[in-house]
Amino acid sequence: MLRISSLIRLTVGFSCLGDFVHAADLYFPTDTVWETIDPGSAGWDVNGLEELLEFAREQRSTGIVILQNGRILAERYWEIKRRSKDSIDRLGMMTSGFTSDGQSIEDVASVQKSVVAFLAGVAEGKGLIDLQEPVSKYLGEGWSKSSPEQEIAITVKHLLSMSTGLSESLEHMGDADKIWMYNTPAYSQSIGVLEVATGENLNDLTAKWLTTQIGMHDSKWWDRPWTNSSASSSVGFTTSALDLARFGLIILAEGKWNDEDLLGNPTFIRRALSPSQSINESYGYLWWLNGGETVGGGRNNTKMRRGPLIPSAPKDLVAAQGLLNRKCYVVPSLALVVSRLGDEPPVGRNFNEKFWGMLIKASRG
Repeated sequence: MLRISSLIRLTVGFSCLGDFVHAADLYFPTDTVWETIDPGSAGWDVNGLEELLEFAREQRSTGIVILQNGRILAERYWEIKRRSKDSIDRLGMMTSGFTSDGQSIEDVASVQKSVVAFLAGVAEGKGLIDLQEPVSKYLGEGWSKSSPEQEIAITVKHLLSMSTGLSESLEHMGDADKIWMYNTPAYSQSIGVLEVATGENLNDLTAKWLTTQIGMHDSKWWDRPWTNSSASSSVGFTTSALDLARFGLIILAEGKWNDEDLLGNPTFIRRALSPSQSINESYGYLWWLNGGETVGGGRNNTKMRRGPLIPSAPKDLVAAQGLLNRKCYVVPSLALVVSRLGDEPPVGRNFNEKFWGMLIKASRG
């Protein structure tokens, strides 16, 4: 695997985009050069942006990258100390290594789901999977603990939309599409679907269809050394803050990178970033969506609350979210991508709201 020892950042002028972002209007970095923009010249409140980055530091972030139109607007890294000698060092457990520049490479937890969604979109575009087909077409009968009649009704789309009607032990709770529940064990079956349908393992598939193509050279899947729960996936996606920003950029460009359509599925990104079922309006295909009137709860929770997901953020924000508040945010209307790695913030679940309130203020709306 090619490793880049240094990445050149070049500062250029800022150009304003309209509400809709086209790939032709975006900048795409090479393996070795990533242009930057000056926040003040781009119309940002520089002091407000520094306050935002200081907030990120205080919230135990190890890295924050903010892109606008594909160029780096802000990039900051920090070393953080363990909370206490007696606490579980989850950040240490989920750090798999470091880049050649010394930045952490971390298991991004459930952010991986959005990566798998992209791979599913490529597979669908190539005609290798059909989201409307039963999961048992690919995995065979008996992949769940449902009856054969119940199991045959569960499609690949249900895996991607968290609407299988299964419990975390893959037992029948209700009909597919009638229950929404955040369910990692059910989601994990989508990895098996991809591997069976393509005849390739997940690492090779991801490298061929995504990471090698867009310069995510510090990203790969690993076998988690700590997994001992049926509620966790046995594999994790490890990446750096810069690589994760690259992933956000290809989502912003609707699957294109420079002049190449890597997704090969013109409607998939818009389908993936739209409500995938009628119960939780804030969930697409393994992506969290802002602006919906209902928001689903955490694992093993079928209850809904009133939306939106992040009231302080633009309505068109979408987010890949993982444990310890690992994030990849994409905002098409502002041509923004934000990646965040690190430990659990002291403000906990309020991180989203506080972070975006400060960011929108710093961007001057």
